[in-house]
Formats: sequence, structure tokens, C-alpha cells
Amino acid sequence: MIRKVLIAVVLLVFAALAVLGGTLLWVRRAMNRPHEHQKANEYISIEKGTAPPAVIGKLVSEGVIADGSPVMLYLRLYGDASKIKAGDYRFPSPITPLQVLAELEKGEERKSRITIPEGFTIFDIAKRLDKFQRDIPNLEQTLAIEPGGKLIREEKQIIELMNDTSLITDISPAAKNLEGYMYPSTYEVDPGASLESVIKRMVDQFRQTWKPEWTAAAKAKGLTPHQVVTIASLVETESKVPSERPIVASVIFNRLSKGIPLGIDQTNVYIAKMEGRWDGTIHKSDLEVSSPYNTRKRAGLPPGPISSVTVSSIEAVLNPATTDYIYYVLDVQKNDGSHLFFASAAAFERAKADYQRWLEEERRKLRENQANTNTQ
Repeated sequence: MIRKVLIAVVLLVFAALAVLGGTLLWVRRAMNRPHEHQKANEYISIEKGTAPPAVIGKLVSEGVIADGSPVMLYLRLYGDASKIKAGDYRFPSPITPLQVLAELEKGEERKSRITIPEGFTIFDIAKRLDKFQRDIPNLEQTLAIEPGGKLIREEKQIIELMNDTSLITDISPAAKNLEGYMYPSTYEVDPGASLESVIKRMVDQFRQTWKPEWTAAAKAKGLTPHQVVTIASLVETESKVPSERPIVASVIFNRLSKGIPLGIDQTNVYIAKMEGRWDGTIHKSDLEVSSPYNTRKRAGLPPGPISSVTVSSIEAVLNPATTDYIYYVLDVQKNDGSHLFFASAAAFERAKADYQRWLEEERRKLRENQANTNTQ
């Protein structure tokens, strides 16, 4: 009789172990099985104090987790439910339950991305910031008031914020505004962040990028940091090819030394933006406008930068190529944004004629495409 009882107990133990082993295998497989869902581009908020079962239940209802049972069992057996944190989460798809738990331990906060491309002006940045502030969630319900009680600002008011040069006085006391001193990059910020804090973030990035030795190098060349940033902005807008920027810088210095107007059309674009009349095309009237920024009419540098600048352009100014070039024109044969450079006016005029023929052909193609689009 005792022997039969022992056999039964042993069988029950083996059966229990088999069930447990099967359960553990099921949990392990379930936790590592990728699951596709439709909420990859949406934030899911986990409020502070939400119990783990409620968190898992919410993610099941949102479709991020297919089955909550193996997840809860995993937490009891292996995990630590106390590590789950409140936050705003975006879960990629597909994702495994194990990856979901790893995300929940991060305590993510909702972020918005603002990208400031290279060569953006303060006017371009103001438009980008205006869109950012108007994309605040539930803006209509907040009666156009940012978190913190700040009214939504118009573009002109945003530009006024960029007139505060206190953030860069130590580097560039001659600066009249923050043009050139807001570094182009992609920034992750809180959706309710004040515009002042976003602008400061961009300036801080410039300050972190600006090297102390650049100030010394500028002084050695007889330049102020403000002049370096100004020339760098000209280089930035003239060439998108980093490898040729030192050559572009050499042309600028050669013209300055000879008293020849720089003739950089991007300064005329800047004037048009500054006066609120830029329509995407440089008109003859833009080239004739009376402005200290008009480098076609005036010799020397404009009063300040005309765009944001990058390390590549700053270093090109501080380390220009040694050339006798005075002119450059877009290389229409390569058509990759690079330029042809010339020391003689005659050679430049021939290349310029080729460029103008190419430009007129491009404009003709554009008109044809627009006409075809309008007839469809």
C-alpha cells in the first residue's frame, strides 16, 4: 500500500514538473514572439501609480500586446513589476512582449522633433518654430495658450526673441541678433517647451560646437568670431559640397583683399526674406536693392551672418585654400552642386554662358511639367 502511495506521489511530482516545464516553455516562447500592431506612430500614456496588471491590460486593449496572461506570469516568475514606470511610450511594430517590458522600464517622456537644416535663416527657423508651437496637442482646448501660460506667438514675435544676443555676448559681442548662432541639427524637445527654451537649446548647441581655439585662430587672421561666422554663412549658402568650401572661402578672401564686391546672390535672397517679400525667385529688383547686405552693390562683408552655419564652413573660413580664384559658377556638367573656379574673367564668362543656357533649359522643363500637371 505504501509503495503504491509513493509511486502515485512520484507520478504527481513528475506530472507537476512536466506541467511547469510546459508552462515555462510557453511563457518563454510567448515573450519572445514578435507581434505587429497599429499604434507604432502613436503615444500611449501610462499614468503614475497604475498597477502592473492595469498597464498590461491597457497595452492588450491598445493591441500592442496580443495576450496579457504570459506577460503577467513572466512578471511573477522572472520580472520585477516595480520597474514599470509611468510615461508616454511609442512602441515599434513588430515588437515582442519582452521588448515591451524593457521599454516600460525606461519611463519615456513624450518628445517632439524639430529639424533645423543647414543654411536656414532666422526667418526660416521662425516658420519652423511657429509650426512647432501650433502642433501642441489639444491646442484648441487650451485657447491658444502654451503650457506655462505663454501665448502663441506670431512669426514676427518669434524673430524678436532671436534679437536677444545675451546668450552669445561673450563669443560675439558684435552680433545684433542670433542669426548664424543657432546650430542646424535635429532637436528632441517637450511638446510644451517654451520657444525661448528651444532657441536657447539651439544656441547652446552652437556654443558647444564652437571651439576655443577658433577664437584664437580668428584673431590670428585678423578676424573677429562674428566675421568668421558671417563669412561661414556665405560659404554655407554658396556651396553644399564640404570638400570645395575651402576654395569658396579663398574666393571670398581674394575678393575682399582686392576690394571687389562679393556678388553673392544669397545675400539678396536674405534681404528679400528680411523684408518679407521672398517668393522663391531672385528678381532684377532684388539685385538692385539698397541694403548693407547687398554684396552686389557694396564691397566688403555684410553686417552679419545670413544663415546658420556648420563646422565644415567655419573650418573652411579658418583654413581657406590658397588660390588666385576670383570667380566661380555651378558645374552644369557634373550637376552635383559643385562649382568651377576661375582666375580670369574671360574663362568665367564662357562658363557662365553655359550655366545660363543650362538654367534656361531647366526652367523650360519646369514650365512644361507644370503645364502638363495643370492639364491632367
